[in-house]
Amino acid sequence: MKKPMMIAASCVVATSLMAGSALAKSDNANRAERTEVTAPSNETAKEKDVKVKVEVEPKASVTGTTYENNGKNGYKGLLNAIENVKDKPAGAVLADLLLTKYETQLTAEKKAELEAIVEKDAALSAAADLLDTQGNVTDAVYVQKEAVKANVKNLKAYKKLGKLYEKLGKSGVQLYVNGEEPSMEVRPFIREGSTLVPFRAISEALKAEVSWNSEERSVTVTRDGITVKLFVDSTKAYVDGKEVTLEVPAAIVEGNTVVPARFVSEALKAVVKWEEESKSVVIYEDK
Repeated sequence: MKKPMMIAASCVVATSLMAGSALAKSDNANRAERTEVTAPSNETAKEKDVKVKVEVEPKASVTGTTYENNGKNGYKGLLNAIENVKDKPAGAVLADLLLTKYETQLTAEKKAELEAIVEKDAALSAAADLLDTQGNVTDAVYVQKEAVKANVKNLKAYKKLGKLYEKLGKSGVQLYVNGEEPSMEVRPFIREGSTLVPFRAISEALKAEVSWNSEERSVTVTRDGITVKLFVDSTKAYVDGKEVTLEVPAAIVEGNTVVPARFVSEALKAVVKWEEESKSVVIYEDK
């Protein structure tokens, strides 16, 4: 009797184990099936990631890309914007930009006055005046800079820019080359009636090649076949090998070589002007 009972018990246990195993397999299969249904594919996940990136990526603004974020409202680039419109007077283009892009307060009378201006530099100067009267001096400076570039020969534009700079606390001798203010480590200054400017800054602004000879303590600049050589602390200089005498020698200030602005510029066939009221050295190429 014991042996048949043991066999029967063994069968029951085996049956239970088989059933349990089958249930486990079934449960695992169900889990796998559920995983396949609910888990997103790699491709779908990537698409979602891309969508999120596109949604959060900031859009480029008109002022950020076209006007380079200079001035509170990004006024640098106005001259290019005006020049890109060929069928309207400069003032009309500028009036539209001030109203639509910058939401500038512009009365009907001021708008009409601005629209009547044909010349680019005059229109930009008028806009700078408008911003100045509204208390936006920083913006007025950037617009007036555009006016300077519109006509690099117009000394009145530099004078007006100098007055705006004074309101912002900027003073001293200013240097402009082809309407731009070159980057300088040393500010220009006046010595014995001559204005000295950083040699490298003025030369590079005129797209000339510059070299320094430490043994001779000399600087040489070459441009369009013209070579100018000066010696530190000496009034002796050479233009294409011919010796000339300077009124004021070149010098080293704070590690930078400074030279007489008029001599170097005229030797390189550039025009040099002095605007007294704003103390501006104006250098440009008379093309």
